[in-house]
Formats: sequence, C-alpha cells, structure tokens
Amino acid sequence: MSREPNAQLIAVMSEAKMSNKGLARRMAEEATRRGLGQGAGTTHISVGRWRAGTGIRPETAALMADVLSAKLGRRITPGDLGFFDHTKSTAPEPIGYPGTIPDVLSMLDVLTHEHADGPASEGLIVADADLSSAVLSWMIARPDGIQADRPAHRRVGMRDVRAIREAAGLFMQLDFKYGGGHGHKALRHYFREDVLPLLDASYSAKVGTALFGAAAEISQLLAWTAYDVGNHRLAHRYLTSTLRLSQVIDDRMFGARILGNLSHQANYLGNHAQAIQLARAAVEGAKGRATPRAMANYSAMEARSLSNAGDGIAAARAMTEAERHFERADTAEDPAWLSYFDEAELMGELCHCFRDLKMRREAVEQAQRAVDSTDPKYARTLGFCRMVLAQSQLLNGELEAAVTTASLAVDGGDSLQSNRFQRYVSDFQNEVTVHGANPAVAAFNEKVHDALTRLDEDDE
Repeated sequence: MSREPNAQLIAVMSEAKMSNKGLARRMAEEATRRGLGQGAGTTHISVGRWRAGTGIRPETAALMADVLSAKLGRRITPGDLGFFDHTKSTAPEPIGYPGTIPDVLSMLDVLTHEHADGPASEGLIVADADLSSAVLSWMIARPDGIQADRPAHRRVGMRDVRAIREAAGLFMQLDFKYGGGHGHKALRHYFREDVLPLLDASYSAKVGTALFGAAAEISQLLAWTAYDVGNHRLAHRYLTSTLRLSQVIDDRMFGARILGNLSHQANYLGNHAQAIQLARAAVEGAKGRATPRAMANYSAMEARSLSNAGDGIAAARAMTEAERHFERADTAEDPAWLSYFDEAELMGELCHCFRDLKMRREAVEQAQRAVDSTDPKYARTLGFCRMVLAQSQLLNGELEAAVTTASLAVDGGDSLQSNRFQRYVSDFQNEVTVHGANPAVAAFNEKVHDALTRLDEDDE
C-alpha cells in the first residue's frame, strides 16, 4: 500500500474526462464486443486499484489503451498509461516443470537464493498450454519412488523428519500471525542449508517418504510466504516445484493441495479460467486419495474461482460439495498440515464466494460467522474475514457498520507484512471513496495512513 499513484493513467483519464466507473463500463463493453466475455475482469474497483499504482495484466492494459484511444481520438499505448509496453512484455512466465528428482532439487536450490521482498507485482502471465502440461504431468506420471539405503556420508532418521515438521509448524504460526514477510528469509535459509542436503543423504524407504513429505511442507510454505508479500513469480515457481516433489512419493493429497494453492493465486490475480482449471484438477486428482476435510478445501477453492468468475450456479454446486465433505471431516485422520482448515476457515472461504456473487444477506451472515469463529491466533485470516464482512455490509448499504468493521481489521492487522491483507484494505478504501466526505470514512482513511506509517517505520 506504499505504492506510488499511477500519475500517467490519472492524467489520461482526466484528459478523457472519464471516471473510474465510466472507464470500467467501456472496457467491459469492448471486451463483450470482442467476444472476451468477462476476460477483462474490470470494475470501478479495479480501475481505482490501477490508479493507485498496482500491476495490471498485459491484455487488460491493451484493452484499456484501446478504449482511451477511441475516446481521445489518438493512439494511446499501455506505456502512455504508466504500464509496461505490451508489445515487449507479454512473454508468459515459463513453468519449467522439473522432469527428474535432480532437476527439482536443483530448481529449489536456485529459488532459495532469490529474495521475496522488493516491489510487489500483481501481474503474472502463465501460458495455458504450459500450465495444462504441468497439471497433466502430475495427474498421469508414475511416482519416482525413494532410492533407499544408497551410499552417502550422512544417514537420516525419523528424528530429522520430526525436526523439519516442527520447524514447518513454527514458521506456519509466524505466517498466520504476522504475514509472509516476517519469516520468509529465515525459512529459505533453513530450507537451503538444513533440509535440501538431507534429500541427497541415505535413508530407509519409510524415512525417505516421510522426509520428502516434510520437505514439501517447507517448500509449500516458502511459496505461500512469497505469495503473501506479493512476489507472484517466485511463489508460482515454488508451487510448481513443490507439486513435482509430491509426485516423488505419490502424495496425491498434498499435490492436490498445491494445485489448490495455485488456483488461489490465479484467482487473486484475476486469471479466472486458470483458477477454475487448477481447482478442478485438485478435486479430480485427489478423489479416493484424500480425507473429507481435504476434499472440502479443494471444493472451496473451486467455489471461490467460480464465484469470482461470476458463475453462480456452478459456484453454488461447489459450495454445497465443500460443505458435504466437511460434514464428514471427523471421520478420517488428517495430516498435521491440514489442521488449520477448521469450520471457521471453511466459512471464511465461503463468505468470499457470497461477496463476489453479490449475495448480500448471505455474505454478511457467513462473514459474521467466520469472524466470530476464527481463532485470534490466525490473525491474518481474521483480518481477511473482517474485511470481507465490511465489504458485505457495504453491499447492504450499512456504511457506518462497514467502516467500523474495517477499522477493527486495521487495528488487528496493521503489523501484518502481508500485501494480500493490504490489498483488502485498499479495495475497501476504493469502494468507500464516494463517501469520502463522511466523517467516519475520513477517520478510517486516517487510521489506515497511520497504520502504514507505523509499518514503514518498523521496516527501517
């Protein structure tokens, strides 16, 4: 939220005498005319976010430039709007799905030398064919299996595995409480120096299987923390590498979790078609191999992607499936990494769906239940749920209640080093811009400013 406003976009829109809503409407109309449907994914909230300095997808920037060109009667390029030059910057990010165990270990080692901090970017382009190839490889490939009892200088035992899993749990607690920016650096050092070397050591088949599973948990957490601080390219590469790790030991349930995470990221970035594909791959790939609690999680990811895409019928079906799976959650023993997915977490996922589908009453009720049920130790999750509740209250015309709820979220989350949480807050600020003269809104904006100032001071 410390981004610089996009002065070039603001200037061109001012010249064109076009409001946020006006530009969003024209972009949506042009997308429809071109047969793109909801491909542009543009609302006045999106325009407000771009004016505030966030990233944009190349195809969306090109569409915006065309709309403004038509309005002004001269050629406008994405570069004129303060965005990248789409003629030079549209190359998709290659996935590079590793083919062998040495390949994936080498890739992970390379990734641990990359810093997650730096300018956040909300743009990530992954070619559909490249993504489909990686998903298909995971779906149909045979497990590599563990090379047990090979000669090596070090022998690994279950004690080492327990230490890794305990470290994963501790870092996960930090992530939930303080956001991904807090522990990523220490976690990647631990993964590089203390975990990756063990995968090349000697171990029994039982220990090796547990070891690769524990390593995948750390790798997944590295992806999640990178995602949380806004480094989507690094997060995506960690996730695809972790997906490959799960293939080594044929851990379909954990692999499906990674596909769910990839869906979550694609949904966040507005890549709805890919988000739906990834979530459905998680559901199908884990059938018969995952616990009911895990299946509820995968179905919830599908529901969120469908809701964000505006497909209410399919989203309702996926939400129902998630709830039915969760009703049986206590009938199977879950792995420790799934312990966070309780009823409050499920309600948190579903309240996002109701909000995105503009189901006002259901959104408020579900979000309130999620807020009331979330354990405060999951500070970031509680912050998200409060912001969704605030947006839902705003949908209902309850401005005062919405601002009060959003203020509670900021009070409880101003120390979170989480770009995702910050985006929830900035989205809400954009939504209440029309009420800027309201004293409660003005006070809220001042509260956000103060919170950001404190956060910046803490980073110095």
